[in-house]
Amino acid sequence: MKAAVFQEANQPLTIEDVDIVDPRAGEVLVKTSCSGVCHSDLHFIEGLWQMPHACVLGHEAAGVVEAVGENVTYVKPGDRVIMSFRPFCGRCYYCLGGRPNLCNSPEFRAAAMTRLSWKGKPIQQFASVASFAEYMVTDENGVVKIPEEMPMAEAALIGCGVMTGVGAALYTAAVPGGAEVAVIGCGGIGLNIIQGCRIAGASKIIAIDIVDNKLDMATRFGATHTLNSKDLGDSLMEAVLALTGGAGVEYAFEAIGVPAAATQAFNITRAGGTTVVVGMHPTGSEISVPGPAFLQEKKLIGCMYGSTRFREHMPKLIDLFLQGRLDLSGLVSRRLQLDDINEAFRAMKAGEVARSVLEFS
Repeated sequence: MKAAVFQEANQPLTIEDVDIVDPRAGEVLVKTSCSGVCHSDLHFIEGLWQMPHACVLGHEAAGVVEAVGENVTYVKPGDRVIMSFRPFCGRCYYCLGGRPNLCNSPEFRAAAMTRLSWKGKPIQQFASVASFAEYMVTDENGVVKIPEEMPMAEAALIGCGVMTGVGAALYTAAVPGGAEVAVIGCGGIGLNIIQGCRIAGASKIIAIDIVDNKLDMATRFGATHTLNSKDLGDSLMEAVLALTGGAGVEYAFEAIGVPAAATQAFNITRAGGTTVVVGMHPTGSEISVPGPAFLQEKKLIGCMYGSTRFREHMPKLIDLFLQGRLDLSGLVSRRLQLDDINEAFRAMKAGEVARSVLEFS
């Protein structure tokens, strides 16, 4: 099959012929229909997170089940599915506690090293998905079935950016109706945090970014106010205070993976408020916040996959989309082919798109 192979940081991906295993017991083979191009993949391409092996990246995808291995009961060939980059084992501490988004069973990591090979040698399958390829093999517990009326490009985006962003608002932070919130970073994740806050009924949604085009997109997805932090410089805090009656926001979200932005998010959060770090921060980075602020009962919390249970929450997001309450089509800025993968990352870095989607025939 054709796949985009990551070989070395800060180098273009190359389109190669890669071999994929037939589904083994408990596994499913999925023909890729669409794959979103997510900023998390870019972190590895730029070397901010280390990838010790050649790898097929991509983790935000939807497709059609082509074949199943022994003992698979949840899906059958022909079923349309969204992939999850966090398959769940159902047996660990986190799964049994209702937090399958934190499942980190070593069996999945081991399987991801044995499903793909290139030039006769194993290469890594990223996040148990590797969707920059014509086919994907994953565990049965790494897919969710979707209805026929769900378009594939929009379905693919639910696999990461939508689940993470909307989930960060609805489930990690549990934003209540009427809340005043701010979102720092208005890329794919940030736009979906904004949508989640809108769905939750937030009264004030302040979008913060350094690119005017992203702020324009934020307004379309539900932001009530926008601030260009590059133009404001050291006056960002004052601008947020002016919009919130001098108190700061009740909930602030950092969605770009930059430690300084997480510090900003914490600083614009009022006493008793919550700061949610959603961005994927570089390996070895640290976030600095003023210690005395914790005497004000300010909270700083992390987020993995929007604190969601994907078999439960993906169908709910599909319902919101089909009801016209969640805008997924507006997120699809460009539809490209696998050969265009490097152009997709260029457009992402330039801030030209909410999401590029690779379409497979």
